[in-house]
Amino acid sequence: MEQLEKNDKLFGEFPEISAKEWKEKIREDLKGADYEKKLVWNTGEGFRVKPFYNSDDTDELAFIEMLPGKFPFIRGHKITGNEWYIRQDIYVDDIKTANKKALDVLMKGVTSLGFVIDPKFEPRIDEIELLCENIFADAVELNFICSHNSLKVVQYVEKLVKKYNRDLDKIYGSVDFDPLGQFALKGIFPVSAETSFDLAKQMIETAAHLPHFKVITVNGTYFHNSGSSIIEELAFSLAKGANYLTEITERGISVDKIAPRIKFQMSVGSNYFFEIAKLRAARFLWAHIVKAYGCGSENACLMNIHSTTSEWNKTIYDPNVNLLRSTTESMSAILAGTDSLTVNPFNSTFGQTTELSERIARNQQLLLKEESYLDKVADPAAGSYYIENLTDAIAEHAWKLFLEVQEKGGFLEALKVGFIQDTIEKTAMERDMAIATRKEILLGTNQYPNRNEVIEQPLPESVFAPKLKSDKNASIRTLKTYRGAQAFEEMRYKTDLFTQKVKRPKVFIIPIGNPAMKRARAQFAGNFFGCAGFEIIDNPGFNSVDEAARACLNAKADVAVICSSDEEYSTLAPALFEILKGKTIFVVAGFPKSIIDQLKDKGIEHFIHVKSNVLHTLSKFQEMIKII
Repeated sequence: MEQLEKNDKLFGEFPEISAKEWKEKIREDLKGADYEKKLVWNTGEGFRVKPFYNSDDTDELAFIEMLPGKFPFIRGHKITGNEWYIRQDIYVDDIKTANKKALDVLMKGVTSLGFVIDPKFEPRIDEIELLCENIFADAVELNFICSHNSLKVVQYVEKLVKKYNRDLDKIYGSVDFDPLGQFALKGIFPVSAETSFDLAKQMIETAAHLPHFKVITVNGTYFHNSGSSIIEELAFSLAKGANYLTEITERGISVDKIAPRIKFQMSVGSNYFFEIAKLRAARFLWAHIVKAYGCGSENACLMNIHSTTSEWNKTIYDPNVNLLRSTTESMSAILAGTDSLTVNPFNSTFGQTTELSERIARNQQLLLKEESYLDKVADPAAGSYYIENLTDAIAEHAWKLFLEVQEKGGFLEALKVGFIQDTIEKTAMERDMAIATRKEILLGTNQYPNRNEVIEQPLPESVFAPKLKSDKNASIRTLKTYRGAQAFEEMRYKTDLFTQKVKRPKVFIIPIGNPAMKRARAQFAGNFFGCAGFEIIDNPGFNSVDEAARACLNAKADVAVICSSDEEYSTLAPALFEILKGKTIFVVAGFPKSIIDQLKDKGIEHFIHVKSNVLHTLSKFQEMIKII
């Protein structure tokens, strides 16, 4: 009571400001500019975001008073803290080697293991036993990514934990059985659709004595890494989960027994606050979906989420930036209350991971836990006006899309008619265009590239191509996972190969005239051409056209970029062009609209500006320089 009185005195010194007063102040600062057009923005997910939120924006939210651990679990099931499993995946093609590595990483802070078993490998029970030798299954989460061997592995785990007299209530883990996800990627089921759902039922029955072992995985990562939006990833994941509920309940198992056996695997991208809101909205919607199936226990409505850092936004150029991306992604997942998390090593996109990169990936989580204390507070986003409203908006839009899928007969039927593929492909094309025009930034790739970076080792073509897993007998058009940076990277890699065989193309920057404009446009031009791996020759500035032309010709530049103000281009650009014409590719930095026709009439063809399609434009320059 005394503390509350102190708080009242403290905050009583500050008058409450209404939303109306905030808006009036903003309009005053905007000096008459339209508030809606200037500061309210439309997201790629299809809803509007305001520049500020206050308590008025949360008063009408139905879930605002809900507590952690209570249905519909928007705030998670953790009441007094925010613990999560720190997971590392280990590729298994040799049992003893994998076991040795598992024991090693468990001593370094890992609390969850993901054994990725080679698809060609048919494990026996003694091999799974050897794989888990000296690993206490009641102290570590054990996950098996084992494709068509999932049922076998569940049977082995059930027998082994009994053999070693482990406490069955303390066995946590999963198998990665997702036939609907495999159908989306390959166009065929591992067996028939009906048999796949029969197997799911059988696995649930087999694991009856392991209450915390998940036997069905809903991989939302497939949608995310195919270029989907946050809304699409969430809606299609929920639809897939509902499809499993429908098929297995029809086979005579109650939803109370099915739902707790499902694990959702979601990718987490760099849209920091949106990703926090996505996982919160996911729990909220899934709880209501499970309840609609006639669930008898609210605890069965709790969604189990394993998060992985995104593959879609990772890059091979300036790869250390991947560390920054995966750190913010980890924070989003943790603050949202994920149950477990895998941080992909920063170099996993372009080669074998190393001991160092795996160590860094582990330590990213350990630092967030041990030094940032993100494990201490349940739902730390609670009460944030912005995040609470984002959660509501994402839930609303994902629910609408989920219902569209249901109207088409559910996830499987929506796949068969191409609805899911069409929706994701449309979004992916829009995101590709946003990257090409730099509306969506991939730092170090399409903006602020490291100009000194050169990839000299040969890279396989697969690094730059989508991962197509479609079977030759596929009955549907399949999803294709890829990285948003691949087109830029392929273009730049062509320059690197050209450099090794011929020379590195030179771009000569010519700042001249207005001091402010020449500096700004010189920086813009350097970043623009740097994205293609060209050598950028910066200059402090030139006092005359003749001086600039001589310096450019002496440098033997392939491209010359004049950087000045729109007003000065009318005289400077034609004069410089006349001297350099036929000796180098002449480019104007900017788009001087009022004199553009005048400059084109004089033979000037090339302009780079903020609305340029950077990828297309740079590819054209490569063709002109004979980089193929």
